[in-house]
Amino acid sequence: HINQNKVFSIISPKKDVDGLTEVNMGKLISGIEPYHYPCTPAGIIQLLSSIEFQFSGKNAVVIGRSNIVGKPIAQMLMKLDMTVTVCHSKTKNIENFTKLADLVVVAIGKEKYLKSDMLKNGSVVIDVGINRTEKGLVGDVDFDDVKNVAGFITPVPGGVGPMTIAMLMRNCLNAALKYRA
Repeated sequence: HINQNKVFSIISPKKDVDGLTEVNMGKLISGIEPYHYPCTPAGIIQLLSSIEFQFSGKNAVVIGRSNIVGKPIAQMLMKLDMTVTVCHSKTKNIENFTKLADLVVVAIGKEKYLKSDMLKNGSVVIDVGINRTEKGLVGDVDFDDVKNVAGFITPVPGGVGPMTIAMLMRNCLNAALKYRA
């Protein structure tokens, strides 16, 4: 068994192109610019910016509290002046939160978890989930059910994944140029 914290502790934060070391996460949580932002949350922000999503004053629900997606995206959305609620697998009546949200980011690891009756009309839905089924890859959002309610929804595959890779490439370039990593 590999101890993730031990491995991360020996990586220089300037070379941490995934943005997941304690130093980079600590900076993010403290409101200080990290050397590198975590790739998936950074990709989500870029994706939302590309559709001209107005962050300030809006309500967001993040379903999932992982260190890779849930916690960092919540911090990044708060920095953009959103009111953020973090829900998870133990949250009761999640729909009470999601029905009020302008933005729902789903990273809970349960196939087709989010349904249309859990959303308000026109909300933006970002599906981070990747689940293997007999029919192929599906997300944490029931895409066919939600697509007629959401104002914007990311597909799985082909939505957040390519943005994550783009942000990893950006972080690698920044590490090379800024820090000679």
